[in-house]
Amino acid sequence: MSALVTFIAGLPRRILIIKPSSLGDVTHTLPFLKLLRRRWPKAHISWLVSPACAGLLEGRSDLDDLILFDRKRLGKAWWNPAAAIDLFRFRREMRRRQFDLVIDLQGLLRSGWMAWETGAPVRIGFSNARELSWLFYTVCVPIDTMEQHAIDRYLRMAAALGCETEPVRFDLAASAADHAYIDRLVDARRFAVLLPAATWPTKRWPIENYAQLVRPLRQQFGLETVVAGGPDAIDLAASVHGAINVAGKTTLGQLVALLEKAELVIANDSGPMHMAAALGRPLVAIFGPTNAIRTGPYRRPESVVRTGTDCSPCYRKRCRSCKCVRDISVEAVLAAAQRQLDEPARGHLSAPIPRSIAAHE
Repeated sequence: MSALVTFIAGLPRRILIIKPSSLGDVTHTLPFLKLLRRRWPKAHISWLVSPACAGLLEGRSDLDDLILFDRKRLGKAWWNPAAAIDLFRFRREMRRRQFDLVIDLQGLLRSGWMAWETGAPVRIGFSNARELSWLFYTVCVPIDTMEQHAIDRYLRMAAALGCETEPVRFDLAASAADHAYIDRLVDARRFAVLLPAATWPTKRWPIENYAQLVRPLRQQFGLETVVAGGPDAIDLAASVHGAINVAGKTTLGQLVALLEKAELVIANDSGPMHMAAALGRPLVAIFGPTNAIRTGPYRRPESVVRTGTDCSPCYRKRCRSCKCVRDISVEAVLAAAQRQLDEPARGHLSAPIPRSIAAHE
């Protein structure tokens, strides 16, 4: 680490963050970006990101540049001549930018390779990075335990770079046009947002359970129901009768605007769930096969609902029973919603909140 300490005593001119995906991971990295900008306010900071997640970063004042990395397209380079040409151009462009500090927060073989391809004199990642990606780094930051939230790992990286580690702020923001679009799309004054999709089938609370929330949300809390999400939520949303269906109809900026207006959000472990947590919305986060200590809503343990079955967390994307998530009752989710609505308004997350994870039966 001595080489890093010597380097950061100077002023890196051009910095690259490598964190292409997923939506939740990109959301988790936003506090790190803000702390990095505070450390080096005059540096040119770029972020390598997938096109699907770029909308969350566009227009940010603390970021100078986005580099789009289309993994599906460039991954065809070994057999597709056009993709091979695109990959060659990508490599040449990365070198041309002359980064002097590259930070790989993805920790996979391809992200380590991309860091190496920049030719930056300092390439930093975590010592426990997967797929031997650490071989491409000049500096490895040690991690004491895996039982640590992703954001806390990124704060460890920030500390290694000489940055402050507080405050933790996300500053997700939607434009006036995004808010105007949501006002036209959602004809309700007070509403809850349901987010029934998730990348893994095992993370999905049964859609029939989401459908059973519509009536009690209106009767108990006076809230209309809006079902939202990306294209993967369209078919699911069609099963939630009596709700306003906006699934597949919003950009990431418009989704931020929708979540900002929501009085309650109920979601699976997903990227939009982390966006709602970052916005400080009253939140019920449904967890099954994944570990809320590592990837739950940050500093929001009170919002997590889970069963506590012996096999969870298992991190399986396929399961015959999905007992850990299917056994969560509608009543448990509504009780958690009541607790969230009884809490004082949070606003955007900044101050530390106790982190113990509580299981709700």
